[in-house]
Amino acid sequence: MISKNQLKLLRALAQKKYRKQHGLYLVQGQKNVQELLTANVAIEQLFASAQFIAEHQAQLQSIQYIETDNESLTKASTLTSNSAAIAIVKFPEPQAINESGMILALDGVSDPGNLGTIIRVADWYGFKQIVLSDDCADHLNPKVISATMGSFVRINVVRTNLPVFLSRYDGAIYGAFLDGQSVHTTAFAKRGVLVMGSESHGIREQASQYINTPITIPAFGGAESLNVAMATGIILDNIKRSS
Repeated sequence: MISKNQLKLLRALAQKKYRKQHGLYLVQGQKNVQELLTANVAIEQLFASAQFIAEHQAQLQSIQYIETDNESLTKASTLTSNSAAIAIVKFPEPQAINESGMILALDGVSDPGNLGTIIRVADWYGFKQIVLSDDCADHLNPKVISATMGSFVRINVVRTNLPVFLSRYDGAIYGAFLDGQSVHTTAFAKRGVLVMGSESHGIREQASQYINTPITIPAFGGAESLNVAMATGIILDNIKRSS
């Protein structure tokens, strides 16, 4: 069972200030906790149903876990329904930006669902890292983790002062705008940066001044804009096609 103190911690970790204070974050649900186990990510503590424990017994040999009933899991979880597991995990060690290939960078993407979906899309196209501006959504937010559907274990997220990084970058810098060169005809470099902005503000001036190759997704209908996660997927697909 989950004790009162454990429940208090689980609920606290739903908030950014307490995640930062404790250096811990939550991973919830069957799929995401299963991905943790498969990737051998260190788990501080695991609360799991009897069924989850039975299904993953071999992977739980060195993990401290507490068998928990479904009602308690749902009560402690930020998910609407969670009858599988909740894991408490240490913050990943900070890493430097790998500049050897194509870098996906996000400017001011504040919606957790969009960020989580973009992480999932990046994983689909084989990206190993994403660079975030300082004011992007917290990538350890439970909503972000949930939206990645397990891809968070394979993507290194680096948070940085994006304009400063772009100002010193010495390669092609692509930026998604409503007007620019069509992604269908752009010969993308092997090494470069793709900058995506938020739906509400686009790429802001502080970052856009460093973009040397504006690109766009041609529209064939009447829609005003694309969701940033969808647009990211389309552009990544075109980058892979030209590589």
